[in-house]
Amino acid sequence: MTSSIRALIFDCDGTLVDSEPWLVEAMLAEGALHGLPPAARAVLDAHRGAPMSRQMALVAERCSAPLPVDFETCVRARMADLFHAHLQPIAGAMELVRGLKLPFCVASNGPRHKIELVLGLTGLLPWFEGAVYSAYEIGAWKPDPDLFVHAAQQMGFAPADCAVVEDSASGIAAGLAAGMRVFALGQQPPDLPPAVQRIASLADLPAHLAAPH
Repeated sequence: MTSSIRALIFDCDGTLVDSEPWLVEAMLAEGALHGLPPAARAVLDAHRGAPMSRQMALVAERCSAPLPVDFETCVRARMADLFHAHLQPIAGAMELVRGLKLPFCVASNGPRHKIELVLGLTGLLPWFEGAVYSAYEIGAWKPDPDLFVHAAQQMGFAPADCAVVEDSASGIAAGLAAGMRVFALGQQPPDLPPAVQRIASLADLPAHLAAPH
């Protein structure tokens, strides 16, 4: 039996670009202005990949003062500064997309302008022209599977013909709920569902794509 994968869907943050540490740093720095304790880092680290609204709610619960109405705007501005100064692609991302022989796209919980910013800063954006899908544009965020289903439909494939590459619990859950094969990148908890295939690095992915399933 050969692999049925006909198209590939990437998450963005933590999968293609190493942005997750800077997302947390921006949230902590802005939150500290309103009484967020440093210990909140562990909570934010545990919720990487969650929608911004969820992360902001976690911050608000732990601040000693109410968050201002422009808190998200301030966080995103600080994130952009950190991205310009520090952002790098995930190891092997450029080599992978250059060599892929099947259609692929990116589907992220982030807004389009942020997805395109981080892909642009890391040199990956030309490989995803016309293939960027944002949860903000359909009103559904992972772990809801609708974003992945939408991305598959836009590429012209059934969900069962697609695989997703994810690093977060919410994205893994979304991929499984969409009926797609799921590749979990990097360090993951030991209790992943049996259907999820672990990959230590993006360099390992091509061999998995070609293997029977």
